[in-house]
Amino acid sequence: MRTIVLYYSYSGHTKTIAEDFAKKESADIEEITEIKRPGRLKAFTSGCFAAMRGSMWPIKSLDADLVTYERLILLAPVWAGHPAPAVNSLLDRLPEGKEVYVKMVSASGKSDCINRLKTTIMGKGCTLVGFEDIKS
Repeated sequence: MRTIVLYYSYSGHTKTIAEDFAKKESADIEEITEIKRPGRLKAFTSGCFAAMRGSMWPIKSLDADLVTYERLILLAPVWAGHPAPAVNSLLDRLPEGKEVYVKMVSASGKSDCINRLKTTIMGKGCTLVGFEDIKS
């Protein structure tokens, strides 16, 4: 099964975990990046409120064509209990019919977003095949 690890990392913690995971899975890997990266203050203030609302921040186009993968593994940092806004933008671009596995990364190892993620992923015609909270 052709697999890609997609990740967003503001501070680098999620990037390290994603790279290790991609090696273990022999998967391709690609970073999700904003068109305009917010400064630290904006990211962790208005970014947290945007995450709670499920808002999106514009992201750059991916190099990988997600249509060619059967399984997408998404690693995302937890901002105020939810995925960062850039991750919401990626979820909006999911191609139909994919298996999606989500790993949320945080200092506490807890998030409150599985139901929202499941609804979003299913709304794109994909299947949430796994969810995990990871303590960084």
